[in-house]
Amino acid sequence: MTFTFAGIDHVQLAAPEGCEVEARDFFGSLLGWQELPKPEPLRARGGVWFQCGTHQVHIGVEKNFTPAAKAHPAFLVHDLQALREHLIQLGAHVIDDNARSEENIRRFYMNDPFGNRLEFMEWL
Repeated sequence: MTFTFAGIDHVQLAAPEGCEVEARDFFGSLLGWQELPKPEPLRARGGVWFQCGTHQVHIGVEKNFTPAAKAHPAFLVHDLQALREHLIQLGAHVIDDNARSEENIRRFYMNDPFGNRLEFMEWL
């Protein structure tokens, strides 16, 4: 083979039409991710993009939206406990999961405002 995979450029999460304000509140204000300008040809489609570490998360509008309840991105975090405490202090609902604690992985889940499952994890 002459090709190789370099990794993931971005993850796209679907959301309903008119999601932009809630997306900015959740991903921008609550999680603290920086909003990225969308390229001009894509702006009319709606949605909003964010920077998460070295990756991007794109919130894209889907007409007949159904949240992803099982399939999910997992975000690698340094000091997961501090993020958990921050989210709880701001009233967010987190779901602890210790199913991988024997592998020295700490993690929790939560849903974005649209019902998409998100995992946050830290290798210990």
